[in-house]
Amino acid sequence: MDSILRCYGYEVLIRDLVRASGCDLFDGQGRRIVDLEAGVWCACLGHNHPRITAAVRRQLDALTHVGYRATAPIVERAGAALLDALAMKDGKCVLLSSGTEAVELALLASRRVTGRSRFVTLEGTYLGAFGASSRSRPDEWITVPGTACPSCLGGVLCAGHAARLEALNLEDVAAFVFEPGNASGLVRLPPTPLVRALAAQVKESGGLLVVDEVTTGFGRTGAWFGFEHYGLKPDSVALGKGLGNGYPVSAAAFSYEMSCALERLDFRHAQSHQDDPLGCAVANEVLAVLREEGWVERAALLGERLLDALRDLARRKGAVTDVRGRGLMSVLEFRPDGTGFSLAEVHRRLLGKGFLAGFKPSARILRFYPPLVLPEPEVDRLLAALEELL
Repeated sequence: MDSILRCYGYEVLIRDLVRASGCDLFDGQGRRIVDLEAGVWCACLGHNHPRITAAVRRQLDALTHVGYRATAPIVERAGAALLDALAMKDGKCVLLSSGTEAVELALLASRRVTGRSRFVTLEGTYLGAFGASSRSRPDEWITVPGTACPSCLGGVLCAGHAARLEALNLEDVAAFVFEPGNASGLVRLPPTPLVRALAAQVKESGGLLVVDEVTTGFGRTGAWFGFEHYGLKPDSVALGKGLGNGYPVSAAAFSYEMSCALERLDFRHAQSHQDDPLGCAVANEVLAVLREEGWVERAALLGERLLDALRDLARRKGAVTDVRGRGLMSVLEFRPDGTGFSLAEVHRRLLGKGFLAGFKPSARILRFYPPLVLPEPEVDRLLAALEELL
């Protein structure tokens, strides 16, 4: 009997997982599978990390959930650690349960602070599963093309992008909502000159800068946060996924100036699992492990090595048309299926060799978003498997 409505749109390939450790999943027959998707891009420190598991157990024995009229020291410690990682001195944050909730709160707060109703973002941005972040209605959103041209890649805003920005009407725009390159798992990295110019233009018009770091945060791009690659200073940041290493905790963080504005406006937001001690204990330990063990810095080095190898593979394999990536966030894009080649078959055979990679048939990609703790020998095994299968 199948009692679960599997509405996420992906074929379930493994139905009997029984445990996980680090980057490895184990099924009922004892087969080991390397998880190159880190769950849903969440397990940045790997599955069942001993320090995270210990933090969960300690907090379970102490306090898991409280109401609005009480709190616990772990909540303040987690908030302070998160703001320190973001370099948001004297800012404030709200701890929630999912990335979409965090994005929605950041949008709601931006509307309240500015008194404006619309947002601007780049084409291909994914912001959330429900609410305003999931919609693309023109009365709410202005979408700007974000493709990179040689001029923009060289560090100079091209004439085409400059003309499009000049034509924008930003009078009612509350914020530029920027996702630093995940693009629904397609890894489309917007050019720095365009991002900086649009952010500056929105700020000059009286709007704010909101950054969605739900997927790109906590070392995924080889930096603590994706916005660091663009030299930005956000007013608000939405965070999730890696913050809980697989436990459902997220956060919306606000700069000192924005948090002061929200407090002056007596901004209210309350939901059942807000600033829960258990989620805060997990987040606090994740931040400590990342900081103390150097996984963000390692992700930059290992990601560069993986991308170099994938680019070399692409030069030698006619089936690969593009390689994109930053840190441990990378994709291989393929030509259409033809005689003797099926991308779905490559994906299945890769699973047969013990690797669970991301696969998006409509975009013709294989995706690699592994835990930051991926051992180097597994990179070598993956590359050998791809060499054989392609």
